Amino acid sequence: MSTLVVLVLGAALAVYLVTLFNRLVKSRQLAEEGWSGIDVQLKRRADLVPNLVETVKGYAGHERALFDEIAELRTQVGRLAESDVAGRGQLENALSGALTKLMALAEAYPDLKASGNFRELQTTLAAVEDEIQMARRYYNGATRNLNVLVESFPSNLVAQAFGLHQRDYFEIGDADRAVPEVGFSQ
Repeated sequence: MSTLVVLVLGAALAVYLVTLFNRLVKSRQLAEEGWSGIDVQLKRRADLVPNLVETVKGYAGHERALFDEIAELRTQVGRLAESDVAGRGQLENALSGALTKLMALAEAYPDLKASGNFRELQTTLAAVEDEIQMARRYYNGATRNLNVLVESFPSNLVAQAFGLHQRDYFEIGDADRAVPEVGFSQ
């Protein structure tokens, strides 16, 4: 009889551990899916940047430092490892700040603001930024769920046994929350 009890308890423990492992795997997959959504939107934005810069250059060619900054940030983002969520977040935040300055620069040029091409690019960029924010919220929620499982007992034991780790959140830096200062040289 005691052998039967031990077998039943062993089977129950095995089922419980498999269930925990499967929850961890599901949470990891949801976080990876969330990151993929962010990555797609960031690539869409990166594809818009050259067109936007070229359009503004036609009206404000003397703002070379800003154009160079945007080009350099875009290059750095392209070189960064996709798995470096924190580094990617910092560079993308810097790029967002530079794009905000670019949009503010456009305010000084009424002909540019009236340009249909610029308005279309501006509208598309705003839509992509909204999509990035939605993808970021999804990713951070999935990451939170994974991180809770990885830290909580007893799922943390299963996570450690199978090499599952916490993920970084995709953060918005303080620079994005501040109103940019833009100077115009005439």
